[in-house]
Amino acid sequence: MKLIVSVFFALSTLLNCAEKERRAGLETANPEKPNIILLMADDQGWGDTGYNGHSHLNTPNLDKMASNGAVFERFYAASAVCSPTRGSVMTGRHPLRYGICHANCGHIKPQEITLGEMVKDVGYTTGHFGKWHLGTLTRDTVEANRGGRPKFDGEYAPPWDHGFDVNFVTESKVPTWNPMITPPQSSGDVNGDLVEGMPFNTSYWTGPDEIATDNLEGDDSRIIMDRAIPFIENAVKSKNPFLSIIWFHTPHLPVIAGDEDRNLYKDLSEDQQHYYGVISAMDKQVGRLRAKLKELGIAENTILFYTSDNGPEGKSVSGRTQGITKQLKGRKRSLYEGGIRVPGIMEWQGKIAPGIKVEVPCFTSDYFPTIANILNVDLKKNERPYDGIDLLPIVQGKVKQRTAPLAFEFKNQAALMDNEYKIYSNDTGKHFELYNIKNDPGEKIELSKDQPEILEAMTFVWREWKISQDNSAQENDY
Repeated sequence: MKLIVSVFFALSTLLNCAEKERRAGLETANPEKPNIILLMADDQGWGDTGYNGHSHLNTPNLDKMASNGAVFERFYAASAVCSPTRGSVMTGRHPLRYGICHANCGHIKPQEITLGEMVKDVGYTTGHFGKWHLGTLTRDTVEANRGGRPKFDGEYAPPWDHGFDVNFVTESKVPTWNPMITPPQSSGDVNGDLVEGMPFNTSYWTGPDEIATDNLEGDDSRIIMDRAIPFIENAVKSKNPFLSIIWFHTPHLPVIAGDEDRNLYKDLSEDQQHYYGVISAMDKQVGRLRAKLKELGIAENTILFYTSDNGPEGKSVSGRTQGITKQLKGRKRSLYEGGIRVPGIMEWQGKIAPGIKVEVPCFTSDYFPTIANILNVDLKKNERPYDGIDLLPIVQGKVKQRTAPLAFEFKNQAALMDNEYKIYSNDTGKHFELYNIKNDPGEKIELSKDQPEILEAMTFVWREWKISQDNSAQENDY
């Protein structure tokens, strides 16, 4: 009975605001305004980095970033697909609180407070580069998955309406090489009505009714960085602190690498050459960015975050879906570990010691409150629930365990995890499995019959969170 009470009490506190983390974050905040860069890959698996022990893949720049900062051993996307995870980054809130349920489902509502809007209020200039996927970019031009179609008119929600000054964005996916040109079907996930060599059905938008037309050939990661770096240079020249969100399309299908990057893997299969090649091409741009920060003299006053939006595409490692999970169960679209555990790095020279390994579970919803606390922005004034906490005191070793849960819901799946355990449901939360995720990351040993008291307590916490999420979905937070 004592065990049931103690577990129930401990897990119930997870629903409360993590005041300890917030206070610790305020104590460690930089008195000046650091520059902030958020990097995100698309469909990069937990095992798809060199620093995480991949047997073939070369990511020297991500490896340097990892060795010079903090690597999260248990970092999670807030959802198992693209758009919901991106919404969590942008708001610090679970995407179902405002209706982003899947890729191409829902949009950032005008009542939500985005990262761009939050930092602009304290004097930042803001830029968004790469994939957006949080609403349509046009009401008039039929393109991408939703843009310009009358039934999606209410989902118009471009970044320039949500706090971003400079933009170079697509609504959704593009090929990773020559992004405006339809690639061969062999590259994967090419719509059947598109003709190889003809224009792809997505554009790069820079503002209302403004489409980019130059410098759109070659590696897509380089094309994106060609826009992000001038934004950073202009911000530095103007002596403005900046927020730059750089969301790569790599390695989302269609996957095509250039010859130079393919040649790094010339002894492997053609599909591996392309998949590993596009990640190496993206890694090259991460290195280019870090070198530019050093050149500009702002490396020590810039925070960099790196992650992926979900686990690897495909039912298995085959074709152009070569991403790996390192034996974690599930892949993209699954709330098992392989679908949501993703690479996670945080680098801030002088503020985060090099070589840190973070064992505490963290996720993409944590970015927003982390940045808020660093900038001394009081989120209480917004009068709405946030699902994330401040990462900085965890990274700096001042907080050893998480006191706010990681709660998930995607389609018919649900999950909740704390520092040691995880529950998982595939029937919309009616029944849950239980795993000791700390000792069993592969989710091989189901414990619900052996530890029913922990299952009961965690299920209660998830259902309380679900009540809060449903209340938000009714727009009662605004």
